[in-house]
Amino acid sequence: MSQKLRWGVLSTAGIGMRKVLPGMKKGQFTSVDAIASRDLKKAREAAEKLGIPRAYGSYEELLADPAIDAIYNPLPNHLHVPWTIKAAEAGKHVLCEKPLSLTVTEAESLLEVRARTGVQIGEAFMIRTHPQWLRTRELIEQGRIGKLRAVMGCFSYFNDDPANIRNRVDYGGGALYDIGCYLIQSARIGFAREPLRVVASIERDPRFGIDRLTSALMEFEGGGQAAFTCSMQFVPYQRVQFFGTTGRIEIEIPFNAPPDKPTRIFIDDGRDPSGAGMIVEEFAVCDQYTLQGDAFARAVFEGREVPVPLEEAIRNMKVIEAVFASARGCGWQAVAS
Repeated sequence: MSQKLRWGVLSTAGIGMRKVLPGMKKGQFTSVDAIASRDLKKAREAAEKLGIPRAYGSYEELLADPAIDAIYNPLPNHLHVPWTIKAAEAGKHVLCEKPLSLTVTEAESLLEVRARTGVQIGEAFMIRTHPQWLRTRELIEQGRIGKLRAVMGCFSYFNDDPANIRNRVDYGGGALYDIGCYLIQSARIGFAREPLRVVASIERDPRFGIDRLTSALMEFEGGGQAAFTCSMQFVPYQRVQFFGTTGRIEIEIPFNAPPDKPTRIFIDDGRDPSGAGMIVEEFAVCDQYTLQGDAFARAVFEGREVPVPLEEAIRNMKVIEAVFASARGCGWQAVAS
């Protein structure tokens, strides 16, 4: 297959400029052909920096470009659904940054849009295509750690900048939307099913109103549990562990896997607390954003489901919504089926 999916990018958002677009430009089945900003100067500067052929001074101009097949949408969270709809109605496939929406209802509205327009719409959870995650899921399915009983994860960084969009409640800011969604995704990948109910605690920043520290416990069918903590205001850290009846798997850098270094998972048979029974599996250097873009493109060309389709995004959003509801004082909250 020599065909390439021609991408246009809505905005010069940092995640796109630093990580996603450099990765997508290396893709076997992707090309980044245009970028748009509401400020034409910014768009031109971004295009020059990344070697993108065309720059537009409005999102509408980009969506009207007939030479663009798909749109990457890294806009602030509250703009994900509105501009995904506009892109789909312009006949473009859409890869939208996570979280896809701010509510379940908002995410579900895209089902009708997809059916009406016939385009593919996916959520940008790049971990779903990274080899370390595919291997972890394979090991769990093979029973390498016995029966999975618990998943534990932590993801954090420090950001108390008042001007940063992640500190804007009205923009869909906060730790749960930004990084907690990965920890929910981790548990769902591990158990390969949906949690039945959740209980959570949220501490909000008194200045911004966003959740700066969120912890939750999820309960799965058969008694399995998953616990996580995410924060936007403590030491940068990330780790996920999967505990089974006979062993444990730990992903060293689960989410921000470096594009220029190998990644590792640790598989421990539990025979010695000091780690004597641990082996390490190392994965060759790869860029998870390259893999994500190519996987999306292949799905489009082959007429099959994209790696993280709307249905999957809606399921993750149902858990996020339940976490927020529990923290508002509702105690254990059932996750909508």
